[in-house]
Amino acid sequence: MEFKEVIQNRFSCKKYSDRQVEDEKLTAILEAGRLAPTAKNLQEQHIYVVRDPAALAKIDTITPCRYGAPTVLAVAYDTENVFTYPGGSRDSGMEDAAIVATHMILAAADEGVNSCWLNHFDPVLMKEALGLPEQEELLMLMDLGYAAEGFGPLPNHSNRKALDQTVTYI
Repeated sequence: MEFKEVIQNRFSCKKYSDRQVEDEKLTAILEAGRLAPTAKNLQEQHIYVVRDPAALAKIDTITPCRYGAPTVLAVAYDTENVFTYPGGSRDSGMEDAAIVATHMILAAADEGVNSCWLNHFDPVLMKEALGLPEQEELLMLMDLGYAAEGFGPLPNHSNRKALDQTVTYI
């Protein structure tokens, strides 16, 4: 698929079939995350692939937003391996993990796999439920799977502000 088609056609899936993402497609999605740029090439991201029914059930107790996806990626980063900005008030952990996650979302669309970026959860509770290491911060969860039959983008999916409302030249 051409990149323009990927970004135009990708949508946040809110209802999945039970069809599992094929291993080769999952590997391509994870590889796209691995290739994402990070500050100073620290590669502080860690991706957890959640497919086990018991682990998915734990996710469901903390968020209503898995929407039946058979695979969930938990995107975290190592807080002890980040670039600290000059001035010391900020570090690269969240932005690097977000770049990784975005690469994977777009790669999923390119592979014909639907996804949804989840942020409707308590990150502390989710980190505990998934048993993530203490030094890792959980940025987001990503549902992966195939849209349920007859399901597509929400009605407001194509509503976008004009560039002059979101861009300023200075």
